[in-house]
Amino acid sequence: MFKSIRTFIGAKNFETSKNFYKDVGFIETILSDNLSYFKIDEKLGFYLQKAFVKDWIDNSMLFLEVEDLESYFNIIKEKNLIEKYTKVKLSKIVYNDWGKEFFLHDPSGILWHFGNFKE
Repeated sequence: MFKSIRTFIGAKNFETSKNFYKDVGFIETILSDNLSYFKIDEKLGFYLQKAFVKDWIDNSMLFLEVEDLESYFNIIKEKNLIEKYTKVKLSKIVYNDWGKEFFLHDPSGILWHFGNFKE
């Protein structure tokens, strides 16, 4: 019945955020001057809007579950995103009782959780 779920996120600087997400590995589909769809595979993606509402951005978080967290962490780390983009932050891997994750803040401040769950 269902095919996908897609969130909308904003951007303080639309062009910078678009470049950031392409550097992370997402594929952009431009929908209008103010909206792009970014996908990582056929069913996983989100809409990036040319819209900045500080309270919305400051409280936006996304969780992307990955199969091999350590390998994906190394891929992200090798992209040197924190050197290329101001305000981008990358944490170390955190081990929790439910699984493990690392955090990546995009150029606008949106917090991404990349993780996987214990089986």
